[in-house]
Amino acid sequence: MRPDFSIEALAAALPRQGAVFGLDVGTKTIGVAISDVTRTVATAVKTIRRKKFSADMAELFALAAERGAIGYVIGLPINFNASEGPRAQACRAFARNLAGLTSAPIALWDERLSTAAAERAMIEADASRKRRAEVIDAVAAAYILQGALDRMKGLDYGPKENER
Repeated sequence: MRPDFSIEALAAALPRQGAVFGLDVGTKTIGVAISDVTRTVATAVKTIRRKKFSADMAELFALAAERGAIGYVIGLPINFNASEGPRAQACRAFARNLAGLTSAPIALWDERLSTAAAERAMIEADASRKRRAEVIDAVAAAYILQGALDRMKGLDYGPKENER
């Protein structure tokens, strides 16, 4: 059975409060962002330089433990014609591999234009080209996560059983 990486499944699996990580997974880096515990605002955290999957996961899990992340939203690079290319398949594989290592819920979220939006925002903030290159992936992860958070706000699953 294929795992359900929908935003609805993520929202249903999460308690009312708790931070969620947003990930912009690339071939060379993983941009990381985190939400506040009320899942209202996404903030860029850092960019992980990719090495081996096991080393990447060790760094990601250490960061998740430090920041108290209880779920993950992974950007899914869908083409403008709604098809999925090799990068989307790589992100789906990343999500499946991550799911095999954690019990935390995971969602895939359409990331079209996230990097372009992040770049535009940093240019408007007058960030230097060097600074933009350093943080673009983490800022893109924040855009991805913010879109997912905004969608989750529209979903109401009521109090979780252990919160009654």
